[in-house]
Formats: sequence, structure tokens, C-alpha cells
Amino acid sequence: MGHVRCISTTTVQPTSQNESTQRIELTPWDLQFILFGYAQKGLLFHKPNSTTYDKYPNKSLIQHLQASLSLTLDIFYPLAGRLAITENEDDNTTSFSVNCNGVGAQLIHAVADGVTVADILDPVLVPSDIVHSFFFMNGVLNYEGVSKPLLAVQVTELVDGIFIGFTMNHSVVDGSTFWLFFNTWSEISRHAETSTANCGKISQPPPIFSRELFDGIIDFPVRIPNFHNQIPKNRSSTPPAVLHQRTFKFSKEKIAQLKAKANAEMGTTKISSLQALLAHLWLSIIRNKHLNPDQETKYTLQIGLRQRFQWPLPEEYLGNLVQFGTATSAVSDLLEHGLGWAAWEINKMIASKTKDEVRKYLEEWIESPKLFQLNNLASDYSFGTGSSPRFNMYGNDFGWGRPLAVRSGASNKAEGKLTVAPGAEDGSIEFEACLPPQTLQDLAEDAEFMASLSK
Repeated sequence: MGHVRCISTTTVQPTSQNESTQRIELTPWDLQFILFGYAQKGLLFHKPNSTTYDKYPNKSLIQHLQASLSLTLDIFYPLAGRLAITENEDDNTTSFSVNCNGVGAQLIHAVADGVTVADILDPVLVPSDIVHSFFFMNGVLNYEGVSKPLLAVQVTELVDGIFIGFTMNHSVVDGSTFWLFFNTWSEISRHAETSTANCGKISQPPPIFSRELFDGIIDFPVRIPNFHNQIPKNRSSTPPAVLHQRTFKFSKEKIAQLKAKANAEMGTTKISSLQALLAHLWLSIIRNKHLNPDQETKYTLQIGLRQRFQWPLPEEYLGNLVQFGTATSAVSDLLEHGLGWAAWEINKMIASKTKDEVRKYLEEWIESPKLFQLNNLASDYSFGTGSSPRFNMYGNDFGWGRPLAVRSGASNKAEGKLTVAPGAEDGSIEFEACLPPQTLQDLAEDAEFMASLSK
């Protein structure tokens, strides 16, 4: 683990066995991620003061977090299970489901000797060698959830802080479910609940596991032909050393200026704040990469489908409801037409994901499954963004205050990966950019781009 010293690893199970659901089938939206790495996000906190848990003198901080995690797994019990793989001999295909067997999640207690909060927050570049060691199961792909935990939490003690790093199977949850779990656990911890009955009083809605929402639309189990031959032969647990990461922060005011400029250039009011910001990043990075003008550049987004299905699907649905969409342009066109045009191309691409298009994609995927791999989505001329600034990340108070920062692990990192998150300040947005050192240096020397960042 590098800077990190492991103190203990504990299997955490729900406090009671849930008999209502034993098996949950994976949908095409889940299965498209089966060859991706686990989702990894974590929160940095100041260290709790010595009086935080005086009312529970018999419990250490780790014991308290373990107990509250167990109660949270009572609510999200599929995450204490494992994937089940079925080889369909009648047509030589493979199917996956969640086996809700309650064998448990993993909780790792670790210490980062000599590492302070300032060591994480102060450097211009993300100190990846430190931050990536705050996460468990680096390099594990989602299909390996057959034998690996679907959820692992690493609690790392710093000199003056705590980092809580989540590693969760991305074929079982999307970002909405990921943060619903985080929000629920932090609330249970903050209120120091001691029983599942008391957890009924929390404000977070319970997750919905049922696949009956797709009756008549998806014929379960979904079958993947030739699955084992698609597993990548060569992979690394860390991003290439030639890539660095930097977090770019945009204030509410700067974002409003970019949105107004993009809409004015196109004579519309339909371009959103996020679309304008995505276009600004796309344009700025391409401008500083000095690519061949005839080169095609792409920007791929994960688009939420909860309001784009035949009928609205609930936010608390446990599973993936996202689809990839790509805006494409020649480098010369992007640089010539500028911010508004780039934002409008992104807007049109998102708007094209209508209910009919989503249904068509689903039917085509079932007929001919397409398993995405990270190297298909990002490169020196293509970019990809996941996550959302709408997720409640900074509201996760475990009982000793709000987080100081959001950071991500080594999983699914590649050149051109631009991970979005809400900022610590109201209405602000952050992007963690994974790019070559020279591109990051050129961006730092780009006066127009740097002027758009928060002071």
C-alpha cells in the first residue's frame, strides 16, 4: 500500500439475514460495465476530537463505523453478497446476477504514517501515490465480484485527518446508488443508531432492488456470448506513470459566466451550466494539446436514464441506469467555432437520448451485447466524464463534521478521464483531470483557462 500500514481487515455482515430477495439479475446497463474496474471514491475529513464518541466509551471510532456499516448493510443487503456467474450450455453464453448471500463487505483499518491533511490538499497535482493507497482492491474488475466483495471500505487515519475510501462494484451500482449508500451510512453513523428498527427514522429513502420494473422489456437472464474471450489479458492496478492528475475548481460565478457566454454565442437558453463547463474543458484541453487539425476528437459522457426511460425510474433504484453518449468534432472545427458551438454539440447529443432511443439501444444491446473497456472511451484526443455534480458528496457527516475534499482511486483512470464532482462551496464544481504532464503544464500557462478557475 505504499504510505499506508494496514491495521486490520474485517468482514462486515448485515445484522440480520434478509430472506425477501435472494437473487437480483443484472441488466444490460449493469453488464456494460462488467469489464470496468470497481468504482472508487472517498472523502477526506478532519480527525474527530476526543469527545466525539464519549457517549459510547466502549467503542473506538473504527468499532463505531463497523457497527453503523453493518446496520447500513441491513438496508443495502445485496452489497453484502457476491456476483453469481451462470454458464448457459444451451447457447454457450454467460449470465451474471447478484447472489444476496450476506457473506459480507470488507472494512479495512489503516494508518498513513506521517501523512497530514495538508499533504493531500496543498499540492497543485493530486499526490496519487498517497491517495490511491487509501483504496482497497485496486485493479479488480467488476466480473471478479464472483469471488471478491462487492463493497470494500478503507478507513485510513492520517496525522490530523481521516480518509474514508469506498470501492464498490460498478456492475451492481451506478453513481446515484453509490452516493445513496454513502449518505445513508453517514446518517446512521451521525445519529449513532444502534438497531435496524431505529434506522427507519433516517431521511434517506430505502433502495429498490426489484427488476419487475423491466417486465416485458428485458428477458432475464441477459446472455453474453463469448464473454471469457473478451476479458483483457494485460491490465494494471494503477494509471500509467506518464499521467498526472490535477483538480480544477470552478466557482458558481465563473460557471454562470461560461453558461451565459455559451448561450449568447448560440442564441439560445438551452445550454446548461454543466454543458458549458464540459465544453470549456474540451476546448481548453484540445487547444493545449496541439493536435493535427484534421484529427477527430470525441467527448463521451455517462448520461443518466432515470427520467429518459419509458416511465420515470426512481432515484433509489439499486443498479445502473446510465448510457454512454459521444459528441464528435474535428479539432479544427472545435477550435474555430468555440465555446457555444462545442456546448451545443454536447447539448444535442444528450437531447438525442430520447425514450425511443433508450429503448432501441436496450433492444440492440440484448441482441448483440457490447462490453465497454476503458481504453475505448479515453485517449490523447478523446475524453470521458463520469459522476455528477448533483450527487450529495459534501453532506456526508459521520458525526464529526463535513468532508474537506473528494478524491478518487486508481480504478478506471486513463488519459482524458475528467471526473466531475460538486465543489465544497455552494454551486461550485470540480473536475479531476487525468492528463500528461505537458498538457497540464500548458493548461497552467493558458491565461484564458486559468482565469476561469476559482481563486
